[in-house]
Amino acid sequence: MQWSLVIPVKPLALAKSRLADTAADGLRPGLALAFAQDTVAAALACPAVRDVAVVTDDVLAGRELAALGARIVPDEPGSGLNSALAHAAAVVRATRPDGALAALNADLPALRPLELARVLDAAAEFTRAFLPDAAAIGTTLLAVAPGHELRPAFGTDSRARHRASGAAELRPAAVDSVRQDVDTGEDLRAALALGVGPRTAAAAARLLIPGQ
Repeated sequence: MQWSLVIPVKPLALAKSRLADTAADGLRPGLALAFAQDTVAAALACPAVRDVAVVTDDVLAGRELAALGARIVPDEPGSGLNSALAHAAAVVRATRPDGALAALNADLPALRPLELARVLDAAAEFTRAFLPDAAAIGTTLLAVAPGHELRPAFGTDSRARHRASGAAELRPAAVDSVRQDVDTGEDLRAALALGVGPRTAAAAARLLIPGQ
């Protein structure tokens, strides 16, 4: 099964505020862009992925991610993450009505293409399924079979919310890179330990990170 991925990217100036203890205000936008670039590049290299649509209104992010091969979808109706994902899913489905679809976080800088393929292969067994994040509180991927709605419930306690919505929880082994999103300095250190993509590595080299 070949998948279309939808990846949301918020305005870079507003991104990753919880990294304030690790990255100064002037560095966080570049770090957030690096996360997204490494995530998109790895996703496009995944053998199970047919195409990637990035939903964003950030001009710089849109330009840089389009250069990697992503399709850029405007953030509509501008009322939050879940509505943006639903809109982007509808745009993708307008051209690929019978395709499998998944929403993927943009802050997975250690993402490995083959680990993502393993997760998507597991998701193909279900009508709708999700992968919890490394903290087992949030969600890094939500997948739906052809002909079914995404119905995203990202945000606070999204693991519990996706389970309550009837989505199957995926538990494939050895997919740490798909689960390790980055919101905090501790998350960033964990991602660096896994091995991040080149853009994140370059951006992180400008930071003073204890233990690295």
